[in-house]
Amino acid sequence: MKNLLALLALTAVALPVGAETVNFDAYPVGSPPADWTCGAHSGARGDSGVRWNVEADAKGPPSPPNVLMQSGQGEYPYCVKKGTSIESGTLEVKFKPIFGEKAQAGGLIFRFKDTGSYYVARANANESNLNLYYFEKGKRLTAKEVSTPMITLSEWHTLAVAYQGKHIEVSLDGKKLIDVEDDHISGPGAVGVWTRFDSKTAFDDFKY
Repeated sequence: MKNLLALLALTAVALPVGAETVNFDAYPVGSPPADWTCGAHSGARGDSGVRWNVEADAKGPPSPPNVLMQSGQGEYPYCVKKGTSIESGTLEVKFKPIFGEKAQAGGLIFRFKDTGSYYVARANANESNLNLYYFEKGKRLTAKEVSTPMITLSEWHTLAVAYQGKHIEVSLDGKKLIDVEDDHISGPGAVGVWTRFDSKTAFDDFKY
């Protein structure tokens, strides 16, 4: 009986597993995915030339042939899936940082209310770090930062987030690197992907 109660307790707190996968292969190449909202927003700097498009990738993406690519510039480029409103769950995406003089970043957005209020877990190759940020009234603040040597250019990596209540875990390539309690952004919100500055980054197999 005790074992059964323990199992039920574990089941009750288990995070939902992402049930939907978007591989971008059903979208036309050369434009943003129609059921996503893509753009960029600013902190101190202006944004110009942000470009979110579905593109064919001849170099063997995780799910050929298409990827979602950000190849322009903006302070905080983002692309969120329309119609998503998730309070607790798990997210995963494959990302490939390709180029960037200021940043070489890929990220996962969750609890997105608007461009001034959301969480993002961001991996950056040129800084060799993984950050959990939250935006509050449009200002980016750090919940947790860890160093990592694992992020290499022109290679596919897997970024994952599990969140329930104020408990947030972030994993990179299957290794959990961030495990924190943070309640700055609560309630349901949209989910999506994110880059930084001039990062040219490809995304595939977005799971939510």
